[in-house]
Amino acid sequence: MLVVGVVAIIVASTISRSPGQAEPTHTSTADSSSPTQTADTVVDPTASAHGWIPEPVTTHADTYIRTALEAASTFDTRKSTRGQWLNYLDSWFTPDTRYQEPDRADRMKAAQLELRQGVVLPREDWDSLAGENGRVVAVSAGEITDVPVSGDTSGHMRIGTTTVTLTFTRSDASGTETSYDERARVSVQVLCGDGSLPTPDTPQTAGDCKVVRYFTEPMEP
Repeated sequence: MLVVGVVAIIVASTISRSPGQAEPTHTSTADSSSPTQTADTVVDPTASAHGWIPEPVTTHADTYIRTALEAASTFDTRKSTRGQWLNYLDSWFTPDTRYQEPDRADRMKAAQLELRQGVVLPREDWDSLAGENGRVVAVSAGEITDVPVSGDTSGHMRIGTTTVTLTFTRSDASGTETSYDERARVSVQVLCGDGSLPTPDTPQTAGDCKVVRYFTEPMEP
């Protein structure tokens, strides 16, 4: 089966800025905070306290797509480790129902490994950012465009692509914070309907939207 690619958010190139790149958009001593949602609409209401985006409990694909893309680039090195953040993102995944049951678990593990190796910030860049009390907040904007999912006969899978603005914040030795923005075109494949598996012991139920896969390039129609 042809595996349809989706997304991703490789932000490593934005961590080390060189001469000639855009100047920071603003400087302040205020704290940057992650978007939050009410406890009765998210899987884990404690996620914000760790600097993460809470996963929404929803069957609305556009809402979930935007949030999933933001979550893959939103973190706070002061509040959690990279490993903790990645383990949290693992909980957003559901098996790809286009494959036979015996293969689904392995396919999901492969998608989670791809997230670690090719999508999110590499460890060395995380460590560099952590050395300056760094964090990133991603916000999606603009229209979501769709790409068909090859082999999906259920009609419940979508690949959504939109633009995400990432705001990086760092602190210098005096504690003064400098922030700058980067924009990326990103995509994600989600399953909203029969076959999606909820995170155990949470408000999610079968059929709520979940992530199938993140990729390293945006998918455009």
